[in-house]
Amino acid sequence: MTEHPSEQRTPAPDPRGDLTAGSARWRRDQLADLLRFGQASLRADGAAQWLDDDGRPDPSQPVHTWITSRMAHVYAFASLLGVPGAGERADAALHGLRAVLVDAENGGWVSSRGPARRPGDLEVGEGVPVDGTKSAYAHAFVVLAAASGTIAGREGARELLDAALAVLDERFWEPGPRMHADEWSRDWTTLDEYRGVNANMHAVEALLAAHDATGDAEWLGRAASIADRVIGWARENEWRIPEHFDADWNPLPDYNADRPRDPFKPYGSTPGHGLEWARLLLQVDVASGTPGTRTEAAVALLDRAVADGWDGEHGGGFVYTVDWSGVPVEPRRYHWVAAEAVAAADVLGRVTGESRFAEAAAGWWAWIDRYLVDPERGSWHHELDTANRPDGVTWVGKPDVYHAAQAVILPDLPLTGSLAASAKAAGSILG
Repeated sequence: MTEHPSEQRTPAPDPRGDLTAGSARWRRDQLADLLRFGQASLRADGAAQWLDDDGRPDPSQPVHTWITSRMAHVYAFASLLGVPGAGERADAALHGLRAVLVDAENGGWVSSRGPARRPGDLEVGEGVPVDGTKSAYAHAFVVLAAASGTIAGREGARELLDAALAVLDERFWEPGPRMHADEWSRDWTTLDEYRGVNANMHAVEALLAAHDATGDAEWLGRAASIADRVIGWARENEWRIPEHFDADWNPLPDYNADRPRDPFKPYGSTPGHGLEWARLLLQVDVASGTPGTRTEAAVALLDRAVADGWDGEHGGGFVYTVDWSGVPVEPRRYHWVAAEAVAAADVLGRVTGESRFAEAAAGWWAWIDRYLVDPERGSWHHELDTANRPDGVTWVGKPDVYHAAQAVILPDLPLTGSLAASAKAAGSILG
């Protein structure tokens, strides 16, 4: 691996304990801040709004199914950890999925409704723009939200989970390749020919949570088969994961070459996804009771992501994308990539016992504290330029606490198939 930054703030002595970046006390303080920041996103009807840099709802943005689902998931696992008020916020976001973002006419969930309305306005209303695209990405997050809510014992969550799993199974799952299709039209009449790994990655996360919530081995089997297919593609490609495919699952290496900053389907290899997959592979092993089966692949993915992505020559930080030889394409830094780096290092350190992962994580936490954490306005800066200055181009504002919240609490939890199951096993450690 390339070298990591060693700069760390020297905190003043604190009676609460060690506040060095990445320490348990520091991370728990970060989680509390993230949860406080995120609660402003929830409207009275439960749909989650896009937040600006100051944590205020952005009226120019619609309410998204994926953001609302992520908020439900985060507050559900926070409730299991004993965070006051988290359960009620999880309930609100789950209601938003059931009442606002569901497509009552056609089934499934729309991608978004908006632009956002006043926080107290409960009416969906005529004339509100709707992105009716039915995406596997959004539906995977509905499954994750409902599964985490079910594990947390939130009212109505199991019924929502059953409904969301039925849509994911009937509309998106392709039994032949054992992967999920990507996008349908609102009325389910037209299936886009594009196939993608990003939606399937989050489907693995969601299916692992569904397995923990229901005990149904089918969902675990699907998660494992998707993971193994991706391992095969990555191994054949020097551990850079192909992201884009045609309808027959043939790779499209030049897809979106003219859109290097696309937030969900960028050209090239995405080091952050290599890091995210490294963690998920080990969670698949834990859930399957097959320790060590995917460890070698997880290590290879993390090492490739760090070699390609960590920009040690320019103050540190992970670039967003690289080409198929590892040359950066989009060198700007997104917060979610750093969050996935420390999460992957934590689980790999636990599974392998190798100290190099903890050492790498210590450097990345220091970088996060120095450049991403916003002590004045809260949350983490979502995007930095190549000089590590806050500068939103692709990610304007701070809409998402999901990656950061998971990263800061994961080291305190036992490793299971899902964050909610891990939080349940840990109990009320934050109450």
